[in-house]
Order: sequence, then C-alpha cells, then structure tokens
Amino acid sequence: MTNTEVRSGRDILRIALRRNRGAMASGTLLMGSYQGAETAVPILLGAIVEFALRGGELSSLGLALLALGLVMATVSYSWRFGMRVLQKANTTEAHRWRVAVADRGLQPVARDVDLKSGEVLTIATEDADQTADIIEVVPLLVSSTVSVVITGVVLAVISVPLGVLVFAGTATILVVLSVLSRRIGASTQTQQAKVARAGAKVSDLIAGLRPLHGFGGSYAAFQAYRRVSTEAKKQSIVVARVNGVYAGAALALNSLLAAAVTLWAGLLTFQGQISIGQLVMAVGLAQFLIEPLKMFAEMPKYVMIARASAERMALVLAAPPLMTPGVEEPGPDSELEFSSVTHGSLQDLTFSVHPGEFVAIAAYQPQAAAELASVLSVEVPPASYQGVVRVGKRELASLTIESVRTHLLVNPSHHEVFAGTLRDNVDPSGTSKLVDAAVDAAMLTDLVALHSDGLDYAVRDRGANLSGGQRQRLSLARALAANPEILVLHDPTTAVDAVTEQLIARNITSLRRGRTTIVITSSPALLDVADRVIVLDSGTVTGSGTHRELLSRDSDYQLAVAR
Repeated sequence: MTNTEVRSGRDILRIALRRNRGAMASGTLLMGSYQGAETAVPILLGAIVEFALRGGELSSLGLALLALGLVMATVSYSWRFGMRVLQKANTTEAHRWRVAVADRGLQPVARDVDLKSGEVLTIATEDADQTADIIEVVPLLVSSTVSVVITGVVLAVISVPLGVLVFAGTATILVVLSVLSRRIGASTQTQQAKVARAGAKVSDLIAGLRPLHGFGGSYAAFQAYRRVSTEAKKQSIVVARVNGVYAGAALALNSLLAAAVTLWAGLLTFQGQISIGQLVMAVGLAQFLIEPLKMFAEMPKYVMIARASAERMALVLAAPPLMTPGVEEPGPDSELEFSSVTHGSLQDLTFSVHPGEFVAIAAYQPQAAAELASVLSVEVPPASYQGVVRVGKRELASLTIESVRTHLLVNPSHHEVFAGTLRDNVDPSGTSKLVDAAVDAAMLTDLVALHSDGLDYAVRDRGANLSGGQRQRLSLARALAANPEILVLHDPTTAVDAVTEQLIARNITSLRRGRTTIVITSSPALLDVADRVIVLDSGTVTGSGTHRELLSRDSDYQLAVAR
C-alpha cells in the first residue's frame, strides 16, 4: 500500500470496507437470517397461542411447533457461522493494518507529526484492531435494521399505531445516540493519544534506565512518566464517564420504547382491538426489540471509535516519504563515491572508496561522523544535501531503497539488540552462511561458550542481560554475517578493551577481504589495519594515507587518534 492511497481516516475505513465486501455480504446475509429468525420466534408463538385459543387441530399445532424448531435452529447456526465469517475478516483486516503501519514505521518517512516509537506501537496494535471493528459493525447494523423493520411491519399489521411507534421511537433513539457518540469519538481519540504518549514515555524510560541511574536522574524521569500517565488516566475516566452516560441513555431509551409498545398493546387488547394471540406477538416483539435496539445503540459508538483510530493510523500511513526512491539497481562493482557533498557540518566532501578496499575515516568532530553515517544510510534524502553520492557508479537518489539496503549496509553506533536468541540477533533472516565466522570475527565466542545453549542462548529485550561490550560485539557480528557488497561500520569497538579491539580489527580485515569496507572510527587498532585512512576535519577531507604515514607527518592526527 502506498501512502498516496491513504490521506485520512476515511480513506482507511473505505479501503477496509472495500476489500472485505465478500465477507461482509456473507456475514450480513447470515446475521440478517439470525435477526429475521429471532423476530419470527415471538410471531410464531403468538400464532400458536391464537391457533390454540381457536381450537385448531393437533396436527396443525405440531407443524407450527416444527416450524418453531426450524426457526430456533436457524437462529443458532446463522449466528454461529455469521460471526465466524465476520470475526475472521475482522482479524485478517486488523493484521493487514498492523503490517502496513509496521512497514511504514520501518521506512524512511518525513513525519510532520511528533510520533515516537512507543506511539507507533500503540497505533499498530490497538488502533489497528479498533479500526478493523468496522468490518463487524456494518453487517450487525444492517441485520439490526432488518429486525427492526420486520418488527415494525408486523406490529403495523396488528395495529398501525404500534408500527408507527416502533419506527418513530427507533429514529428518536438513533438521533439521541448519534449526538452522544460524537462526544465518545472525540474523547476516545484524545485518550488514545495520551495513552500512546504514556507508552512512548515508559519505553524511553526503560531504554535509558541504566544511564538514568548512573547520573541520578531516575526519580525525575519517573516523575515525568507519572505526569504523563496521570493525564492518560484522567482522560480514560472522562471516556468511561461518557461511555456510562451513553450506555445508560441507550438502555433507558430502549426499555422505554419496549415498555411503551407493551403497554399500548395491552391497552388495545383490553379495548378489544387486537386478540390475545396478537398481544403475545406484540409483547414478544417488544421484548425482542431490545436486542437489535441495543446493537443500534452500540454501533454508532464503535463507528466513532473506529474513525478515531483510523485517523491516528493515517498520521503514520499518510506521512510523506523522506525521499522518492529511484528505480535503478547499483552497478556490478562496489565502489563508493562522494562528490562535493555539503550537509550540516559536512562541507564540500569529496572522496572515493575503490571496490574491495578497506578504508577508515577518522572524523575529528563526532557530529561530522554521525552526519556521514546518516547520509550513507539514506536517513537524509539526497534532495536535502548538495553534491552527489554514488554507489556502484550510480547516483544514490536513482536507486531503489531495497537495492541500497541489500548492496550497502550501515551498522550504526548505537548497536540495537532484540529479544530472541544470540543466533536470531546475528542472523535475523536465517540465511547467512557466515554466522560462525562472524561470531569468531566479532570476538563473541566467549559469550557463546559461557552458556550451555550456545547461540541459542536467550537474549532479553534490548539485550538487558548482556553487557555494553557484548551488545556491541553482537551488533558487529550481525553486520559481518550479512556480508553486503559495501559495509559501513560506525564506531564498532568503543565498548571493548584494547586487546579485544586489536583482535577484532584483524578479524574484520580477514573476513572482509575482497569486499568494500568503510569504518568511521578513531580507534588506532582499526586505523592501523585499514588500506587507507581518510581524515575529516570540520567536515572536509584534510588528509589521506596509511595510519603510520599520517602519524609520521600530521601532528593534528597524532593528537586526535593516539592513545
């Protein structure tokens, strides 16, 4: 799904309804049969009573009872299969929207709204589920309409005023509840936003718990979360209050209409205008009418909740792309070229890395290193900077996102680790042939040997049961196992000791021999094994050569990298 298909929550609901037409038609037919059969029960009972009072034959009474049994069977099976069809469609549609939101969250997009990862998670779960409820709402609303129409027509046949009372009362109830449902929709949308903010806040808090403890900021962080959570709680109370008013009003109005029909039918019976059998029909239909009216009462609320959730999903799905990807594939070689690139602290940056070369980039300013990594990872759209970046002799802007991700891998410095096993983290796709070699090269063998499960050792969320150095080496092993044509490593050894760093540097050189490798680092061990070192100062190239050559002739370089 492209973001051009979704501009608002209405578009999301329209798409959901359109691609579930078949299931909704089947569900509506079955649920309509259920409601029609339910309506037939009091009608048949009234007919049986009328027949018995008039002294009908037993054989005819038996046929009537058989018809009643068939109607009850229809009630049971039509509900069972109708709900099965609708709930399957609902679940499938929710899954589609969860995948769509997750897919958009993984793509580089320029969001005009301030959505954090925790909020996107809420949108991809709760909002996706609530939006998909529209698949059930429409058929249930239609089937409820069928039962109300049948009830009104039958009561009109018995007595025209009774039929008019049902139709007029139903219309009045719908008008009153539609007004209340708008309040529910607005309150729910606000609640969803505040709950999502609280989820994002606690996600950030957990991610930064260690450093927060380190500088004594945990109490202030907890207080900040408490404020956000309190706001969400207060809004949830508002929503609960509005829902309570809505449910109470719906129940009162429905009961009032059923009581009015019952009393009027009783009055007509006393006046001799309708028979006892017709009274049984009218009272039975009045009692039955509460269920479809209850559905009528609930459906507008669910519609408004679905619309509110769809509008929140649209914030993600309608977000403009960070860039318009190209259609080309990289060339057959693995050359990387920067030509007069200016972005942030990068100034007229020009250099090239030849196929199979191991190049280290020593950036004196950390900001320049971070911005260089951002440009290479396409977090910065090519249209946002001056100059040209070429991969395989083709401009980065002309390449498809998929080909860039396959051909050029940038391993960030923050080394994300995921819940699962060590093996899942090293080889997420399960297709790498270099898992063991990558584990050895990243010096992760000690961690594997430490546990009896080996590579199947369970890793907690965000690598909570691993040290900082272990998480960094695990991230490095994952990058090496991917074995891309061009690999960019950003500070891959900052959390390991000097001896381990030396071994890792040699291992990377050996494992990546013949493949283009770029390391953005100030590590002497990595600089020393590189074929060439490119020096960046103030965002521009100020020197190039081997590590030892630069040490012998460049005093600034000595001060920057010597340890």
